[in-house]
Amino acid sequence: MRSPVRAIEEAAMHEFRIDELHGIHAILYALFDRDERLDREAMRRQVEICLASGVHGMAALGLATEASKLDESERMMVMDWIIEDAGGRVPVAVTIFGSSVEEQIRQARHAATAGADWLILQPPMVGQFSAAEYIGFFGRVADRTDLPVAIQNAPALMGRGLTAADIRDLVRRHPNIRLVKGEGPVVDIANLIEVTEGQLPVFNGRAGMELLDNLRIGCRGLILAPDSIDYAVRAYEFFSDGWDDHAEEAYRQMLPGVVFTMQGIENLLCYGKRLFGVRAGIEIHDRAPAMRPTATGLDMTNRYAACLGGFPE
Repeated sequence: MRSPVRAIEEAAMHEFRIDELHGIHAILYALFDRDERLDREAMRRQVEICLASGVHGMAALGLATEASKLDESERMMVMDWIIEDAGGRVPVAVTIFGSSVEEQIRQARHAATAGADWLILQPPMVGQFSAAEYIGFFGRVADRTDLPVAIQNAPALMGRGLTAADIRDLVRRHPNIRLVKGEGPVVDIANLIEVTEGQLPVFNGRAGMELLDNLRIGCRGLILAPDSIDYAVRAYEFFSDGWDDHAEEAYRQMLPGVVFTMQGIENLLCYGKRLFGVRAGIEIHDRAPAMRPTATGLDMTNRYAACLGGFPE
């Protein structure tokens, strides 16, 4: 298995190519201070921990980053921070959140100027529309950027999404759409890979649920919040090297915490972020409105954190 340091060195040795994208990518939490402002030092520390854990890529402004609670200037600031802190050592993706085509194009342009390697487009979180409307929306944004684009398809978490056939048609019409960021069970992701004939790189998420089975059915990797990112990297590397027993053991170690945190997005933001904070030694504060932790939840968080231990330095 490659060491985390070696993984970072290898990533820095060659220019990023979209067809090489693989592995475990960390999606950053939004870390706030006591006054509910984004905490610059905590965000930098989060990136450092992920890089030390050997991630194959970084990402920000997805569901875990609470983009809907950030105004546009804050979202652009987070783009600048993650790209600066990653320092070109791994590819960086930026999720584009916005209610209109123009808002998403504006943010895509900022991401490109800041130095992002690829974009992940979210459907606008307003209303409920037909697949044709979302296909048209995504296509208009994708056509206005030179960066490779992925679609985030998370109907269970976002209340809107596309079928596998819809995604196949979308990428045929807009060749700049090169990947899919899924958020679904392995059986659904397997169907997507089959319908798109394995030509479209697919990443899953869901905090790492079914991690190894995602890899077995052909996922290029997973994009996960960082509370157990070191174990996810370990499982991926062991699996890639053919050490299935070691991969299963690493996955078993992280799985109880994954099941605990991934009971829904608000639960992840409450307890997944705190699990990361305990392991990282970072005090966690929420930006209202937010799910507030209970004594039982904090006890479980501390117990899982003790089992996982601290992050690699």
